[in-house]
Amino acid sequence: MNFPFYIAKRYAFSLSKTNAINVITFIASFGIIVGAMALFVVLSVFSGLRDFSLSFSNATDPDLRIETLKGKSFFLSESQASQLKTAKEFKTYTKIVEERALFYYKNKEHVAYLRGVDANYCKVNELNTFLYAGDWLESNTNQVVVGSGISRKLALGLFDFNNVLEVYIPKPGSGLIENPEEAFNKSPLLTSGIFQVSEDVDEKYVYSTIELTQALLNFKPNQLTYIDFKLAPNVSESDAIETINKIFPNQVKVKNRAQLNDALYKMLNTENIVVYLIFTLVIIIALFNLIGAIIMMIIEKKNNLKTLYNLGTEIKYLKNIFLFQGNIISIFGGIIGLILGIVVILIQQQFELIMITPSLAYPVLFEIKNVILVLVTITVLGFIASKIASSTVTKKLLE
Repeated sequence: MNFPFYIAKRYAFSLSKTNAINVITFIASFGIIVGAMALFVVLSVFSGLRDFSLSFSNATDPDLRIETLKGKSFFLSESQASQLKTAKEFKTYTKIVEERALFYYKNKEHVAYLRGVDANYCKVNELNTFLYAGDWLESNTNQVVVGSGISRKLALGLFDFNNVLEVYIPKPGSGLIENPEEAFNKSPLLTSGIFQVSEDVDEKYVYSTIELTQALLNFKPNQLTYIDFKLAPNVSESDAIETINKIFPNQVKVKNRAQLNDALYKMLNTENIVVYLIFTLVIIIALFNLIGAIIMMIIEKKNNLKTLYNLGTEIKYLKNIFLFQGNIISIFGGIIGLILGIVVILIQQQFELIMITPSLAYPVLFEIKNVILVLVTITVLGFIASKIASSTVTKKLLE
């Protein structure tokens, strides 16, 4: 067994003759345990909140989306449609036409996006699972599905045949408008369903059949705003993007789920980093106690170190004794803290002890990457603290 490690192990797991050193060592160990536990719990909570937040955007966002490089729309040729159907990278895809529109109902108005979708839309995005009233669209009708926020603002109900919901979209073209009534394409709509995803989405979208939206925009049947894709199982995102670029050379740009919600992803990542740094600072403060405990241990064992030095032990090996001792204390403290943190997270997942609302438990998520991150953080910071403390063992001290 390595000589410095053997002595370090005895120092780490045995009590000192000086009670003050035992107290400081206990405080340092306790601080490392609590710091590791707190860091893991907070990272797991943010992982849970991240998944919870993204679950709402995933309801309306596909695995991949393509949009035109120029203008607002592009044309899907028969050849391209045939290649998409036979491409093994995609489980299915859906065609979308979208434009901002004015919705008018009972002297109330609201500006939102009219999104025309085909029959495959819910196979890609599964928005129909968020319906809390009514049914999804039927083909070849003027039915629409609205967000709950729009429904509240317009005081809009389902299948109101007495009061008509109308949509107004400006006609494409140029020149002066002489008659305002002729400047808009409009159509009566029938609300068949109401969905609820998140506040932003609920106030932003009204879904209709793609044929209705194309007619209001004077689009041709193969003229689209987006195509959304659901990837086939075990297909990498890069392979799917490569296939899309071959089918639509220099015609479209491809966005994945993160790029469609770049602001949300940046916010969540920034919050995660800030919280990690704050709790890492707590661990650093706890490690100052470890430095103090090791230095006091060096002073207490000064005579023993002199004896070893006189017997021919090099200074670097004497330093390694306390370097290993600090590493043992920090690593064991980190492991114990991690075990306690894992127990807390598993209990919350299983028994839902902490609730946000009476029906919604505080979201937590156990991830191996958080375990590795905490272990690496504790190991690196513990090594630095031990290195600082062990550097006080010098030839001058022993002579």
